[in-house]
Amino acid sequence: MLEQIRVTAAGAAAATAVDLAALGVPVASVGAIGDDELGDLLVMMMGRRGVDVSGIVRRPGEQTAASILPIRPDGGRPSFHVPGANLGLSTADVARETVLGARAVHLGGMDVTWGLYDPAFYALLDEARAAGTIVTMDLLSNMPDLMQGVRAFLPHVDYLLPNEEQALLMSGATGVEEAASALLALMPEGTSAVLVTLGADGSLIADAEGLTRVPALDVPVVDTTGCGDAYCAGFVAGLVDGHDVAGAARLGTALAARVAGGLGSDAGLDGARELRDEK
Repeated sequence: MLEQIRVTAAGAAAATAVDLAALGVPVASVGAIGDDELGDLLVMMMGRRGVDVSGIVRRPGEQTAASILPIRPDGGRPSFHVPGANLGLSTADVARETVLGARAVHLGGMDVTWGLYDPAFYALLDEARAAGTIVTMDLLSNMPDLMQGVRAFLPHVDYLLPNEEQALLMSGATGVEEAASALLALMPEGTSAVLVTLGADGSLIADAEGLTRVPALDVPVVDTTGCGDAYCAGFVAGLVDGHDVAGAARLGTALAARVAGGLGSDAGLDGARELRDEK
């Protein structure tokens, strides 16, 4: 007997999109799903939350990415995951006008979206950045080979938001501060920053000004699923609102704390827009 079973739109792209919509940020999602019932369910859930899903393509005969997460009493979450159709998402699937017309583009899970390891996609990101679009990136896995490969995106990204394990694997460093600084050196000079999420220890910002710690909020933890995605959503919303990096990180921290207090990646989103207004 379980206390509860929930189905949510999750992951480094879908959950962040749902969280952004809850914050009141107009958001469109781009990705690939199968022509299966899971795909039907996903676009329905995201659409209900206010996400524009017209940019999601369907792959006949393929599986929609999905995970089963048995949540432990301490908030831990072992996972069973099927990568699905997003592995083959390509530059041809991404509408140029969607990217070039956006205030911000968040790249979620590029380590498992191999079809976008493409010079044409990098050029599109550079074109968008040159026109003033903010480009942020979060990761999905903790597989060493994938962490090395995704470094190819760093010259085309303004803000990188890995967790501690991902930052260490990407950089080869032995400590989080060294890792953040090493990754920052691979990114465009100027306003770029690396924000490493550290769970209960908050997050670490590395930018041109040096290293800054942002503490976590002390809240009862029910489920850590989606906390990193919420942090990313709050951070992006903060940047769109004109906050500096630390201010945007504090909004991300506050939204992540809300998500940690309930079951599922979309827990605690009621009142998210008011939280954004307060910050």
